[in-house]
Amino acid sequence: MAPPLQPLRRFREASGPPRRSLLAGVAALGALGAAGCSRVPTATVAGGGDLLERLRAAGVVRLGIAGEIPFGYIDRNGELTGEAPELARVIFKRLGVERVQPVPTEFGSLIPGLNSQQFDVVAAGMYVNPKRCEQVIFSDPDYQMLDSFIVRKGNPKGLHDYRDVVEKKARFATGTGYAEIAYAVEAGYEESDILIVPDQVAGLNAVEAGRVDVFAGTALTTREVVKKSSKAEVTEAFKPIVDGKPHVDGGAFAFRPTETKLRDAFNVELHKLKESGELLRILRPFGFTEDEMTDLTAKELCGR
Repeated sequence: MAPPLQPLRRFREASGPPRRSLLAGVAALGALGAAGCSRVPTATVAGGGDLLERLRAAGVVRLGIAGEIPFGYIDRNGELTGEAPELARVIFKRLGVERVQPVPTEFGSLIPGLNSQQFDVVAAGMYVNPKRCEQVIFSDPDYQMLDSFIVRKGNPKGLHDYRDVVEKKARFATGTGYAEIAYAVEAGYEESDILIVPDQVAGLNAVEAGRVDVFAGTALTTREVVKKSSKAEVTEAFKPIVDGKPHVDGGAFAFRPTETKLRDAFNVELHKLKESGELLRILRPFGFTEDEMTDLTAKELCGR
């Protein structure tokens, strides 16, 4: 899970669906992965960076992940997976880098960790937004994301967007650091009235228990979490309103500002995957659909 509050998400600065849930027990793995990897001074912006050449020579790229399903996480077998790591495997192999190595961290530590060279690339489904674009450079998005609501079966209050939540005085919840906080506030909801829960699972529980009328999250995570619920359902995906206009978020890989050569080479391969349809094949096992495919660019989302 972004755009928005500080620190925002998931797709946001410290955001998104549970990015912390799978960090326990894997931090040590990340520390071991980082150990023994020498940190070298970053190349000048004018030169575009030499990281790609160094990665090819080393044969491995270190990926910063935040332990969030389905974006980048360690599974029950201790294996690195998620839409971003799987996509990274394909693209970096095409770029001549055979292996990917996870470096787990908190979502809010991804950009600082990248810029301090604790890892080489952020592979965590990070939303591209202007504030983050001041700190890192992004590939073009590999997916786009709309919002949707978890509501009681039948959607008794008829909640389809943030304006409905405000007008119908619905009890509203979303996740810690989620971009949806800002979206609800922009629609006129009092921030102090928002119930903040750890993640989408807690949000589902709150709706099922009747503590709130609605939980807001990304279309993908809400749709996945309600699959086994007999009491709740997910609404149709919709575009939140940002600065008075319908907004679509896009998630991408982040690179140090000096490493434009690597980012550009990554984009070339990403666009090939989009054109061939292979991108959807890679992302589909993680719940992504044709609706999440996008032609958005980082430039558009950075606002420049």
